[in-house]
Amino acid sequence: MAARDVQVGGDHYKAAGIQPWDVIDTWPIEQQIGFYRGNLLKYIMRAGTKSGSAMVEDTKKATHYGEKLAEVLQRKGEVA
Repeated sequence: MAARDVQVGGDHYKAAGIQPWDVIDTWPIEQQIGFYRGNLLKYIMRAGTKSGSAMVEDTKKATHYGEKLAEVLQRKGEVA
């Protein structure tokens, strides 16, 4: 299963006709890598800064972006 087939924290993107990742994946590969790295960093850095179970959810979102980044890097030929 690809990262695109999963959504962490609701279904608001999967319910849309076009998901943001569908658009981002049309960008040049270096821009895709930068976007996914930036979002992975965002969720890791904000994990634990909100109340409740947000740390768990932010960690899951970071992991999800890491999975997507790995897919993009594999497509580019950076990772075996």
